[in-house]
Amino acid sequence: MTKNQDNSTKPHLPATLRDREFHRFSSFIYDNVGIKMPPAKKTMLEARLQKRLKALGIPTFEEYGDYVFSQEGRAGELIHLIDVVTTNKTDFFREPAHFDFMVKTALPTILEARNDVQRDPVRIWSAGCSTGEEPYTLAMVLSEFAIGRPDFRVAITASDICTQVLQTAKTAIYPEERTDPIPLNLKKKYLMRSREKSKSLVRISPNLRSLVSFRRINFMDDDLGISEKMDIIFCRNVVIYFDKPTQQTLMKKFHRQLRPGGYLFIGHSETLSGLDVDFSAVASTVYRKS
Repeated sequence: MTKNQDNSTKPHLPATLRDREFHRFSSFIYDNVGIKMPPAKKTMLEARLQKRLKALGIPTFEEYGDYVFSQEGRAGELIHLIDVVTTNKTDFFREPAHFDFMVKTALPTILEARNDVQRDPVRIWSAGCSTGEEPYTLAMVLSEFAIGRPDFRVAITASDICTQVLQTAKTAIYPEERTDPIPLNLKKKYLMRSREKSKSLVRISPNLRSLVSFRRINFMDDDLGISEKMDIIFCRNVVIYFDKPTQQTLMKKFHRQLRPGGYLFIGHSETLSGLDVDFSAVASTVYRKS
């Protein structure tokens, strides 16, 4: 039976991702996004990419690969490929000990080291911000820290590689149940309920949204596009998806991006152990640039 005859007799079956196509996509994803996709991820990748085949009306993964790596596909489809393979999981006030350390130790140390002439805001980067819960948590915590400190200013940069989650983050609208981890007093102060009560939606208040600027950043780019040096970087539960060489490269970029004495916060299941970077551990999953 010819290929055309086989396709015509089974038009209802979803496309199958063959090993050579999987290798083609996984090699590209690793080279350009830094995410390692072992053979065990083949079924997951197949399921996610099938949505793109369906949306574009493309019958096979081979044809999809030819399209996405063509000049036209690189311009219009490549960003969707990256969107479907990145994992986005976050919560408000996730790993709350980090925010306590930031307020009680990191910020006082940073401010004490500054002289009176320095008027720059404290700059914080939420790297891999997903749908925005982390940078808005930072905005709440820092707004509370600023009470009684009229000279304190902060600027939060939030980035992700996935355009879909960045759009959600910019909109700043969340189902009400997503905000359960936020303390009640902060909910009352910084969240706005939808006028349509049946929708059970809330939106982050304008004063918090004004503290956060969002941008798309690919950690694999040589130039991350951030001109300002940071005082604090949060990059939590992101590098766990990278292999050691990619982690090493990224941590060197973070090191360069931090001011001397700046702080790096990583996820509870992550470590810098075994990496050749000039950070000193100062608390559990908290590091300081020497």
